Amino acid sequence: MGNIVSMIDAAKEYRLGKVSVLALRGVSLNIEQGEFLSIAGPSGSGKTTLLNLIGCVDVPSRGTVEVDGRNVGDLQDRELTRLRLETIGFIFQSFNLVNVLDVYRNVELPLLLQHRLGRRERRDRVVELLGRVGLLDFLKHRPGELSGGQRQRVAIARALVTRPKLVLADEPTANLDSATGQKILDLMKELNRTNETTFIFSTHDPNVMASAARLVRLADGRLVESVPASSPAPRAEARTSP
Repeated sequence: MGNIVSMIDAAKEYRLGKVSVLALRGVSLNIEQGEFLSIAGPSGSGKTTLLNLIGCVDVPSRGTVEVDGRNVGDLQDRELTRLRLETIGFIFQSFNLVNVLDVYRNVELPLLLQHRLGRRERRDRVVELLGRVGLLDFLKHRPGELSGGQRQRVAIARALVTRPKLVLADEPTANLDSATGQKILDLMKELNRTNETTFIFSTHDPNVMASAARLVRLADGRLVESVPASSPAPRAEARTSP
């Protein structure tokens, strides 16, 4: 099985007025299709920047990032949008739900943008996922009428509804109680096992880290460790550039 993500000496620099901030410093990392991987590190270590590069939300300042065989630095904005829509599901810590849409339409939205499924197929898929995250009784509620944990579950359902090859999750269990968080993890592990969906988590949750097959640690924008977490051997390589 090939790599769905390949990073070579990837760096990201941001300009804040006259100040330059190097958020990621020469990270090289391969992630194989079907991995269940957790990214750990203190605040400011580069976890979110790494997810943004892999998720085609941003492009590297130097080095290369390939997602599903495509170099994101070579793609135009429209091509990046299409790659995100067709390949990646992103669970944002801030939810990023559309406030004027109800729960059903928030989850359906990525399917509408893809223009692939008919109305009945879309409904079947949306209802199935909302049932699996425990929100069937909230189809007509808008985000402002939901708790933080409920909005998190809507965001998770929306990320999974297109059945993406790759799911990126920024603190996916942060707003969930332990029982609900475990159910969500179980759902993701099932999709990982049955569909070979690749999951990459940025998290401080020890339960999420314990569920991962590989743990990648960042510090000061550098990759400092890549070790098996729950499997006997890593499924892909990672190295830190000098």
